[in-house]
Amino acid sequence: MVNNNANTAAVQRDSWQSKWGFILACIGSAVGMGNIWLFPSRVAKYGGAFLLAYFIFDILIGFSGVIGEMSFGRATRSGPVGAFEKACASRGKGSLGAKIGLLPMVGALALAIGYSVVVGWIFKYTFGSFTGSALAHGSDIGDVGGYAAAFESTATAFGNNGWLIFALIITFAIMVLGVAGGIEKANKIMIPLFFLMFLGLAIYVGFQPGASNGYKWMFTIDPEILCNPMMWVYALGQSFFSLSLAGNGTVIYGSYLPDKEDIVSSAWQVALFDTLAAMLAALVIVPAMAAAGTTQFDGGPGLMFIYLPNMFAAMPGGHIVMIVFFVAVLFAGLTSLVNLFEAPIATLQDNLHFSRAKAVVTIAVIGVVVSLCIQGIVAQWMDFVSIYICPLGAGLAGIMFAWVWGKDAVEDAVSLGRTKRIGSWYYPLYKYGFCILTLAVFVLGIVCGGIG
Repeated sequence: MVNNNANTAAVQRDSWQSKWGFILACIGSAVGMGNIWLFPSRVAKYGGAFLLAYFIFDILIGFSGVIGEMSFGRATRSGPVGAFEKACASRGKGSLGAKIGLLPMVGALALAIGYSVVVGWIFKYTFGSFTGSALAHGSDIGDVGGYAAAFESTATAFGNNGWLIFALIITFAIMVLGVAGGIEKANKIMIPLFFLMFLGLAIYVGFQPGASNGYKWMFTIDPEILCNPMMWVYALGQSFFSLSLAGNGTVIYGSYLPDKEDIVSSAWQVALFDTLAAMLAALVIVPAMAAAGTTQFDGGPGLMFIYLPNMFAAMPGGHIVMIVFFVAVLFAGLTSLVNLFEAPIATLQDNLHFSRAKAVVTIAVIGVVVSLCIQGIVAQWMDFVSIYICPLGAGLAGIMFAWVWGKDAVEDAVSLGRTKRIGSWYYPLYKYGFCILTLAVFVLGIVCGGIG
C-alpha cells in the first residue's frame, strides 16, 4: 500500500534525472563548513586516533541513519511534515505527526538562515581573492592582526549586507529552476569541481617545506589519545553533522528518488565521498599549517577567514592558492545551503500546494529578512540550532520511521529498488544503534556545549 501511494504522489513531484545526480546532490548537502573548518582542526588535535574513530562512526551512521532518512523520504514522497504524518497515520495520529514534523522543517530553515550569513562571508572572500584585497594585510605568518580586523568588519552586524543578499539571490536562482533543472545540475558542476580543486591544493601543499610533519601526525595513532573519551565524543559529533542528518534535508532529497534506485548503494557512496571531502580538506590544511610551524590549531571561522588567508599570503603563489581555495569552499557552501532551504520550500509545495516559484519566493523573503537581522548573533544562532534542533530532528525521524511505522514498513522501504531484500541486520541497527547515537549527540551536545 505504501508503494502505491508513493507512486501516485510521485507523478506530481519533481525528481532526480539520474542516480548520480541524486548522489552528487546528497554529497553537496553533506560537504560543508564542518568538513573544511572543523574536521582538519580535530585531526590536528588528535591525530590518527580521531580518523579511526571518525571512520567507525561514519560506517555506523552511514549504514543506519543515512539509509533510514533517504528511505523514509522516498516511501512517503514527502518532507518531514508529510513523512511524520503518514507514519503517525498508521497509529491513527496523523495530525499529531504533521505537527511534530514541523520541528525538523523549521530547524532546516533556521540553519539555512544562519548558514546564509556564512556563505555571504565566503562570497566576499572569494571576490577578495580575485582582487587581492583578501591578501592585503601583510604576509607575516606570525601576525594575523590585520586579517582579524578585516574579518571582524565582515562578521559584525550589518557589515556584509550586500554579499549576503547576493549569496541568497544565487541560491534561490538555482532553486527556482527545480530539483532536476536547478539543484541537480548545479551539484553536477560544483561538486566535481570542489573535489578537483581540493585535490590540486593537496598536491601543491605536499611540496611545501615542513608539510611532512603534518602527514606524520595525521596518520599516527597515539594509544593515549585513543583512550580519551572526549576524542570519541567529538568524532561522533563530527560524523553525525557531516552526514547532514537532521530529519529534514536527507529525507526531502530521498523523496525525489525513483523507486528503482537502490538506496543502500547510494547511502554508502554519499558517506564515502563525504569522508573523502573531509580528508582532502585535512590533507590541505593540516600539512599547510605544519609548514607554517604549527600542528595544532582551532577550527571555526577564525581558521578559514583569518589564519588560512594569512598563511596563503606567505606561500609561493599565494594569490592563486587563495582563489582556488575560496572558490572550492564557495561551491561547498552553496550546495549545502540549497539543501537546507529545500525542506521548507518543499513543505510549502507539498502541504500548502504552492507552486515552485511561489514557495521559493516566500522562503526567500523570510531568509533575506531574518538573515540580515541575525548577522551579529549568528554564532549563538547556529549553536542553538545545531545543539538542540538538529539532533532532535534526526531523533524524531528515527522514532517515526522505526518505532512508529514499524519493522515491516522500514524493511519494505529500504528494500525497494534492490535485487535482494535488506538483511535482518538493518532494522535493529537503525532502531537501536542510530537512535542511541542520536540521543548521545543530543545529550552530549547540551552537556559539552556542542560537539559538532
